[in-house]
Formats: sequence, structure tokens, C-alpha cells
Amino acid sequence: MHKVVGNFEAQAGLPLIHIADAVGQAVKGSGLRTVGLLGTIFTMEQDFYKNVLVRNFGLTVLTPDKPDRDTVNTIIYQELVKGHVRESSRTVYLEIMDRLVADGAEGIILGCTEIGLLVKSARVPLFDSTALHAAEAVSRALSAFPGPSDARSDAVSRKPVQ
Repeated sequence: MHKVVGNFEAQAGLPLIHIADAVGQAVKGSGLRTVGLLGTIFTMEQDFYKNVLVRNFGLTVLTPDKPDRDTVNTIIYQELVKGHVRESSRTVYLEIMDRLVADGAEGIILGCTEIGLLVKSARVPLFDSTALHAAEAVSRALSAFPGPSDARSDAVSRKPVQ
């Protein structure tokens, strides 16, 4: 959905929290500079997500090579969206993530809702885009109400999901 947001805020008159902004804020806050990005083919190969991370947060974003991108995408669409969570696919994802780490990734962005069902931990910090996006929405919603600021920070963790 974030690929087509364009002028949404201006046309709708409503604020938009771009998912890559929520993720970029968490990655930058963790002190990392280079991250691997996993997601659908569109997320990994097109610039709508990566450009926000590079432009707004100065991050270097790595994606898997073409065969690994195809594998990540296939597992998302042929297994995860159908509710199939297979140990063999988890192993494949961890191997792909290890290759990204070998290429310099200090953390991995789980850039698709379903990947968090498969991968819960890794050798490097994981940034679950769904959880971070939701946390940012809650944080902004809570900031609209007067009250102690520490209550808001207690309710929403900005730490990377690991």
C-alpha cells in the first residue's frame, strides 16, 4: 500500500505514517547504519520503501540477490499468506539473512507483515515493520491526549522487535 501513497495526506487531509519512516526511525535510533530488507518482490526491488530509508535516515539498504529475493517472495505468497509456517522455510530465511549479514547488514528489516510469523530471532537485530508501524500509530494517537508523557512511552516501545 505504501507504494501508492503519493499525495495521500494532501488529498485526504489526514496524516499518514509511512511504514518506512516508522522503521527508519527505529533503525536509526538503534545506531545501525546498514540493514537488510526482506519483503515481497515489490518491496525488495522497487524504491518506494528503500528510498525513504536512504533519504530520510541516511541508511544503507541491502537486499538479497535475485534467486534469494524470489525465494523470499515465494515463501510469502505460497506459504505464509496461507497460514503455513514451515521449519524448512525458517531455515531458508535464516540462511538468506546470514548472507545479508555477510554482505554488511547490521540488522534485518522484516518488511512484510507475514515474515514475523516465520522469523522471531536472528544473529542481528530484527525490525518488524508491522509492529513498528503499529507502535508509531499508537504513539501518535496517545500524543493527541493530554497527560503524563511517561505514560505514552510506557505504552509504546520504540526498540527494535527482536
